[in-house]
Amino acid sequence: MKIKAKHFLWLVLILFVQIASAQEGYISGKVTDKKGVPIPGVNIVLKGTSASTQTDFDGNFKITAKKGDILTISYVSFATINVPASNGMAIELVETQNELEAVLVVGYGTQSKKNLTDNIARVTAKDIQQIPVSNLQNALVGKLAGVQITQTNGKVEGGINIRVRGAASISAGTQPLYVLDGIPLITDNESGNGAPTNPLLTLSTNEIESIDVLKDASSAAIYGARGANGVVIITTKKGKEGKGNFSINFSQGVSEATHKKKWLNAKQYVELLQEAGRNVDDLESVEDELEYLSQGTDWRNGEVNTDWQDIALRTGYTTDADFSVSGGDEKTKYFFSGAYNNTTGIVDSNDLERITARSNVSHKVSDRFTAGMNIGFSRSVINRVQDDNAFSTPLQSVAQAPISQARLEDGTPNPNTEYVNYLLAKDNTSWKTIMRRVTGKVFGELKIVNGLKFNSDFSYDLLSQTEDYWQGKDAPFMATDGAVYASSVNTESYVFSNYFTYDKTFAEKHNLNVVAGMEFNKYNRRYQDVNSIYFPNDDFHTIDGGAEVNEGHGSETDYAFVSQFGRLNYSFAGKYLFKASVRRDGSSRFGKNERFGVFPAFSVGWVMSQESFLKDNTVLTYLKLKGSWGKLGNAEIGNFASRQLYRPNPYNLKSGLTFDQAGNNDLTWEKSTQTDFGVEVGFLNKITFEADYYQKDTDGLLFEVPLPLSSGAPFVNKNIGKIRSNGLEFTLNTKNIETQDFRWNTSFNLTTNQSKVKSLPNNNTDIISDYTINRTGENISSFFLVEYAGVDPANGDALFVKNTTNADGSIDKSTTNDYSEAKRIISGNPFPTLMSGLTNTMTYKGFDFTFTFQGEWGASIYNSAGLYQSTAADYFDNQTLDQLNRWQNPGDITNVPQARFGGSNGTQESTRYLDKADFVRLRNITIGYSLPKETVNKAGMSSLRVYFTAVNLLTFTNYEGTDPEARRDDITKGSPRVGEDFYSAPPAKTFAMGVNINF
Repeated sequence: MKIKAKHFLWLVLILFVQIASAQEGYISGKVTDKKGVPIPGVNIVLKGTSASTQTDFDGNFKITAKKGDILTISYVSFATINVPASNGMAIELVETQNELEAVLVVGYGTQSKKNLTDNIARVTAKDIQQIPVSNLQNALVGKLAGVQITQTNGKVEGGINIRVRGAASISAGTQPLYVLDGIPLITDNESGNGAPTNPLLTLSTNEIESIDVLKDASSAAIYGARGANGVVIITTKKGKEGKGNFSINFSQGVSEATHKKKWLNAKQYVELLQEAGRNVDDLESVEDELEYLSQGTDWRNGEVNTDWQDIALRTGYTTDADFSVSGGDEKTKYFFSGAYNNTTGIVDSNDLERITARSNVSHKVSDRFTAGMNIGFSRSVINRVQDDNAFSTPLQSVAQAPISQARLEDGTPNPNTEYVNYLLAKDNTSWKTIMRRVTGKVFGELKIVNGLKFNSDFSYDLLSQTEDYWQGKDAPFMATDGAVYASSVNTESYVFSNYFTYDKTFAEKHNLNVVAGMEFNKYNRRYQDVNSIYFPNDDFHTIDGGAEVNEGHGSETDYAFVSQFGRLNYSFAGKYLFKASVRRDGSSRFGKNERFGVFPAFSVGWVMSQESFLKDNTVLTYLKLKGSWGKLGNAEIGNFASRQLYRPNPYNLKSGLTFDQAGNNDLTWEKSTQTDFGVEVGFLNKITFEADYYQKDTDGLLFEVPLPLSSGAPFVNKNIGKIRSNGLEFTLNTKNIETQDFRWNTSFNLTTNQSKVKSLPNNNTDIISDYTINRTGENISSFFLVEYAGVDPANGDALFVKNTTNADGSIDKSTTNDYSEAKRIISGNPFPTLMSGLTNTMTYKGFDFTFTFQGEWGASIYNSAGLYQSTAADYFDNQTLDQLNRWQNPGDITNVPQARFGGSNGTQESTRYLDKADFVRLRNITIGYSLPKETVNKAGMSSLRVYFTAVNLLTFTNYEGTDPEARRDDITKGSPRVGEDFYSAPPAKTFAMGVNINF
């Protein structure tokens, strides 16, 4: 028994030692924010090892470590800290407001801002959530230095133009590359009605975690031949370890036009037309037409006074509802979301209904292997109106006479108007576009050895669109008892990416991150349309209802990219930074002699504040100098620009071919070389300031070079020409007040830009369009117009500046009333030279208040509709109210010539219709209140917030047109019209109220 007791005591002693040893081998603690709220999902890493863990829902963690070991604590949007290990640790993390400690998404990886040598602008979900806009890009306006975002006009599906650091091309694509969770998105405009649609309407803001814009060559070179216009990386939300979270959001809003032009009423219209007729001795024919337009009503006394603008622009409505479920444990993390948007546009008969859904799941199969899948789906139904250049579009109705009734007594549209009554199109036509999108990615990550991992991703993007255009027997210009046009296009792209990542710290000072891999991208597009005519009645709206299928088209095209890429980041002691990257791209789009291109980039940084002479400075808390250089490409030149092409040319029911395009085996992408120098400064841990200078030179511009008639083709595509964009960017972030109850932060950005032509084909021959010019040494697409000189006070003639060259070489600045004697001059820039954004965010206890101002200066807009609507009654179009200021008597000083019906008195294209587009706009404002936690917890909720928000609330501008951001949307030669307003709808001003609930 004594022996057994002795053995038992030994066993107890050994067990005690083991327990003690085990307890000494673990460190436990809790992580909270500044208010003491636990933070789940925080990463805790034992420095210098692979040992790691994450906090649970209550912020608690346990990790294998010894007292005194260094633990690295990190979490998105909070400052990363290193602390010595001890049992019962209480760790407090401080929010960074996405500044130095923010983790930015770069191509094929992430990087903290403090180690960044690139220029990347970022917004997060907090910046864009609950802004009531139907498209994602509009939520970014004013928040990103160096990025101009403009919606074409106020239609719900309106195209979006984004320019990153000015123009990088004249004739090739100008839009950035969009990458969603590693998937290069299809952004083709497949609209069939002349006005562009925005393919990114298919995305909802509720699924977005962050958006990073790669602006300089160092950051974008990893995307090689497609990075010249910048890269927009969109990251969707992921689940985090901890208790599951269920969130719902609901809002409703009302919209109206930001601004309406002032038009003549019936009495003013008649008065001006009669005067214009008398001035040319043609009053009788004018009054005959007024009699016709009034259709028997008393036009002399204004019996009918139709406000066509009020009919065309209506009150809009928005409904947004979304939900999300997220959470996970140590092995599996999930995020599921769904959203619904219903927008009734401010343009009559224009609305959008969209549903989106997303599922993101990842699973840790073992300690070394993680796999996952991201899937997104959306369906957008758009009821559309015709493009701005169509008589049947609502906004062209402002040209109608106010003495004409819009509808007759029986409610039918008045058919006897000066131009086609758009209400005939509203009642007897429909244009429905349905966009369906599926994005998906399956991925695997294998940790091979400590610091080395391998990623394999397969991504897929399918954008499917159908359009149905029905015209009844009473539709405008209908001669076949109805017609139906139906089109279908499927575009798909898949990407297979494989890459290695090596991330290691040596001797606690040398940090090395290396990425190397390959990628294959295949794209396919299949299009078909058909048209049928002669319908028995208007109840049939599909192709099979017509008696004759009179037309059909179909095409299929594809392209492929194959790429190899690599990137190296090195930092020494956190203060000397170096980065190099290279990508080799090959594409089927280019000539067989120039299929492959190499795109290198280099950047360096010096964190001076880590040096001994600044390290302990309590005022200058951060200082970094950085510079970069790199080459990028623009591959958006079309799929067959390099090929010799033939087209079908049947004759007398016999098939045949016609030579259509000359080939060029040396054709390749446009090449952009970029240089960037910057400085980042921090003061008192409250103020951060960033300044950058950039220069972007694009060489090998794609142009159609004319060929001799004997060649059989009108032109050949060649890489000739250069442009340069340069400017400055400034970003200032301040923490103005930080107390337990009140916080006030400000973010301000300022950008300058000049984009000029350096050389052109055919010995720098000017390239002239209707009203713009590309000329060496001048801004891209400068306005090129005759200079308007006002009115001759003696006789009311419109005057123009001659601007001809005298014999001595001087410029003749005298005026003439003969338009043909005046010479066109460069008279304005369609692009702004200065842009700015200011965002303020304030919280007080449960209240939050945010607003963003945005401004642009230096751009001009040419109102090409002014030739009809601001001519002092040159014809029967209704006129803008300012035309009442016309010249009437000798000695009158005015800018509006004498009213002369049919006299073309100043109606020619000139700077009379060119106006400065400078503006400052209150882009959005949000006021919210979160109920006390004690109150909502009793109801089983974790938070409840109600809010009011507004978009485009105020606009400060001297622009006399509809809106300084409204642009013509009909497409000519495949490109949007630059800087032109033509019966364009203004943006919407929206007010919305909503509630956000979390469980």
